[in-house]
Amino acid sequence: MPKRSIRRSMLAHRKSLSPEEFRAASLQIQKAFLETDNYARARSIIVYSPIHCEVDTELIVLSALDSGKRVAFPVVLDHELVFREVQDMSALHKGAFGILEPCSGRKLLAPEEADILVLPGIAFDLNGHRIGYGKGYYDRTLHRLEGTGKIIGLCYDFQLVDEIPGEAHDVKMDMIITDKRVVCPVPS
Repeated sequence: MPKRSIRRSMLAHRKSLSPEEFRAASLQIQKAFLETDNYARARSIIVYSPIHCEVDTELIVLSALDSGKRVAFPVVLDHELVFREVQDMSALHKGAFGILEPCSGRKLLAPEEADILVLPGIAFDLNGHRIGYGKGYYDRTLHRLEGTGKIIGLCYDFQLVDEIPGEAHDVKMDMIITDKRVVCPVPS
């Protein structure tokens, strides 16, 4: 199935979730993430601000901040992403595409310095491929970190498909966490 068709189908399915389904699945996914060894060992984490019914990340952020971990969010700057640190959720405001992001002037966290990078997606496959919104921000910014064991995708189980047509520039996930399972794709 072409990426465009997968994207359309998954966005429609995600949008159809009831608030109760969204909250329950998001909570389950976040708890599963917080139980990983990757999270336990991490001193710094890059996480996204959810939009359009993406898996919520608030519990992850609050837990990380409570544990004294460095937490950063992506900020669109020109055609790239930079990652700015926050000490609390009040440091976020609406930025590019209506996504909450840290105010300017915040300390930057280079992706190479982060122990974990948590990415959203519209669909993922069992091989670690990801479909985003098609703008390529994460792919351009994080491609050099592929296969380092740091990149974790969060999604609802229905967003995990057998296979997505991958392209050379696509960033592959090292782990994918859904409300029903944790998938660790074998590096190619």
